[in-house]
Amino acid sequence: MAEPEQVSLPAVHGAGALTGDLTLPHDEAPLVVFAHGSGSSRHSERNRWVAARLQEAGFGTLLLDLLTDEECDRDAHGEMRFNIPLLTVRVLGVLDWWRRPVGLFGASTGAAAALGAAARRPDDVRAVVSRGGRPDLASESLSGLRAPTLLIVGGSDPEVLELNRRVAGKLTAPHDLHVVEGATHLFEEPGALSRVADEAASWFTAHLASPAPSR
Repeated sequence: MAEPEQVSLPAVHGAGALTGDLTLPHDEAPLVVFAHGSGSSRHSERNRWVAARLQEAGFGTLLLDLLTDEECDRDAHGEMRFNIPLLTVRVLGVLDWWRRPVGLFGASTGAAAALGAAARRPDDVRAVVSRGGRPDLASESLSGLRAPTLLIVGGSDPEVLELNRRVAGKLTAPHDLHVVEGATHLFEEPGALSRVADEAASWFTAHLASPAPSR
């Protein structure tokens, strides 16, 4: 398995740099960028575990903190972690840095940022996966979404499940809503996160690893 490389990216709309862990099985591996949710970071054990499974499937992964260390230190009340426009711009900065089509994997509020970025850059984002996400927070951007989108929600996370069902009913892009029965918001139940990883790998294999469709 390839070893991660720590990378730094300029923080768009902010001072300092964003820090990420980039792992590439090979130079041409399609890349999945992880947009973490509120209260999480690139050190999240859940996202790192899913990333490892995607690497085994042949994908590169970038686990990136969308806030700088200084921003995290002063964001005591979480305003910046819920600033979806700011997080979206930061994801767009990643697309500018990588300069190749990617897949986006978003969790919680990070899913809203991923969807907003995908809607604004349809040629740069080939597929999106949301894990326990809040796609409703990107509702103003969803009409422009063209990337195939998979919404994964725990069956025992009723409020988030209902929000995802409402969003799925409005999407015109190719999409699917996958419910992991018995799983709560963090997918901590035995086997739940494995289901997430399997579904994500299948989605990215179908939509990111294959050639882009003609437009």
